[in-house]
Amino acid sequence: MDIMDTIKQQIEENDVILYMKGSPNAPQCGFSMRTSQAVMECGQRFAYVDVLSNPDIRTNLPKYANWPTFPQLWVKGELVGGCDIITEMHESGELKTLIDAASPAAE
Repeated sequence: MDIMDTIKQQIEENDVILYMKGSPNAPQCGFSMRTSQAVMECGQRFAYVDVLSNPDIRTNLPKYANWPTFPQLWVKGELVGGCDIITEMHESGELKTLIDAASPAAE
């Protein structure tokens, strides 16, 4: 599978997916740490991809997204943004609303 197809499939198959450096429990940069904490505080499950251990995704996602930096948060197939945008949305409560709306209802 072509790397662009892999990225497209990841984004389509996960309602909320965070491309970051490291993992939510062991972020490898401050921007990824702040972003993953904001997403975790929303209280919903989400997928993540460590771009440091996936160099093809790290190289090609900025082209796919037309967004040059990491982290990148995608919700329902749409790029929401990076650290600054996510932090602002978290502080205003907008992020939780967006993620709650995108997440399947708890069963």
